Amino acid sequence: MNEVFSLAAHHLLLSAAALGLALVIALPLGLVAARRPRLAAASLGVAGVIQTIPGLALLALFYPLLLAIGHGLPALGFLPAWLALALYALLPILRNVVAGLRGLDPGVIQAADGLGMTAWQRLRLVEAPLAAPVVMAGIRTATVWTIGAATLATTVGASSLGNLIFSGLQSEDWTQVLTGCLASALLALAADGLLALVERGLAKRERWSLTLGGVGVAIGLLLACAPLLGGTGQRSIVVGAKNFSEQFILARLIGDRLEHAGYTVSYRQGLGSQVALHALQQGDIDVYVEYTGTIWADAMHRTTVAPRAETLSGIADYLRPSGAALVGPLGFENAYALAMKRPVAAAHHVADLQGLAAAAPTLNLGADLEYLSRPEWRAVRDGYDIRFGSTRNYAPTFMYRALESGQVDVISAFSSDGRIAADDLVVLGDPRHVQPGYDAVLLASRAHAHDARFLAAIKPLVGAIPVAAMRQANYMVDRNADKATPEAAAQWLAAKIGRQ
Repeated sequence: MNEVFSLAAHHLLLSAAALGLALVIALPLGLVAARRPRLAAASLGVAGVIQTIPGLALLALFYPLLLAIGHGLPALGFLPAWLALALYALLPILRNVVAGLRGLDPGVIQAADGLGMTAWQRLRLVEAPLAAPVVMAGIRTATVWTIGAATLATTVGASSLGNLIFSGLQSEDWTQVLTGCLASALLALAADGLLALVERGLAKRERWSLTLGGVGVAIGLLLACAPLLGGTGQRSIVVGAKNFSEQFILARLIGDRLEHAGYTVSYRQGLGSQVALHALQQGDIDVYVEYTGTIWADAMHRTTVAPRAETLSGIADYLRPSGAALVGPLGFENAYALAMKRPVAAAHHVADLQGLAAAAPTLNLGADLEYLSRPEWRAVRDGYDIRFGSTRNYAPTFMYRALESGQVDVISAFSSDGRIAADDLVVLGDPRHVQPGYDAVLLASRAHAHDARFLAAIKPLVGAIPVAAMRQANYMVDRNADKATPEAAAQWLAAKIGRQ
């Protein structure tokens, strides 16, 4: 429950900050645009275009933008989420400011001019009070949109109630998903209700509703500041994780060791492969687990498969200019591997990728969210001339569900996944060796690449995790019944490998 309150406070802080920035931009722009039709058309058009961009894409676009700007700006976490959500909130506020001012009775404006009011007096004493209810309606809409969209901030490393939703979806912990959804909905409803009181007070000149709503908003803003007041002043170690169960487990395993060593630890989960690596190189995260094949093919753009030792050496050289370091391999491999249900593979006489090529036109492929855009898939596709009847993308957990239900015939599985054995899947061999190896490796940022205390805490994990133990830990989280949390699976794994 403490985690829910903490994430709700971060969610509220992010939403309030984004709305504050949107108000700073939209209110003065709307005041000017209401009197200048061309500016109004242009500004509303731009805000409308921004609104058509899916929230997840808008958040993601700020990451490469901030990376390109550089100058020490954090490209991950609060800043990109704050900027993206502020833009997302612009349209309803801006539109209602313009509509509220343009909708005033011309006779009232003429009367104000006839009394000799200056432009500022007319705005302060006449226009603003009359347009305020319409403007508040726009602010209410923007508030609900922003609080809802803030759940997506998890994907760029900002803490929010989306942490519960995304990790719950991956591990099929529906209680966690519902908790995140309900908490976000309650925040939106509470904020909307308080702003509705303010709107009512402005429209009907009701002092009690205006006071009650204003006090409620003020209390909400104070609660939003809680994450800013709760720190110790010491920068926490940020442990990164990508968007599947194994990463959640390993992040907690690393985080527990660092906490036992006396560090304050925070987590940024649900990151994409390239986002996570760039975040490490920029120092936005301090440590995470990556896979050698991902760096080799995606980041280094190597198209040939190299021996393991050469791959590790090449990756260490690649990281060196950024100051990041390859601490070492954990002892297991998690490679992409196309897999099928055993009866389906037998029916189509498929035992490896070469056999799959002949049957592929009649089969459907289910892939995780990244696979079809990755060089590994292109290497398999072109190396064996595989052309499937159709392809679909799924979150990793739902990919296995799609295979189980028969919606797809082949999936892009992960070799360390416990569900392969549990579901009796056939992993298709790669006789032409077109895919690189995928050793799980521990990476550290520049800030801790030579930190003896930090390295002493995590180095005992190097070479310590056999693939069988990792599969068991993964299956504890991914199985249908008696699911464990990633935290519990990490504790089990620590005990299993004797690295508590």
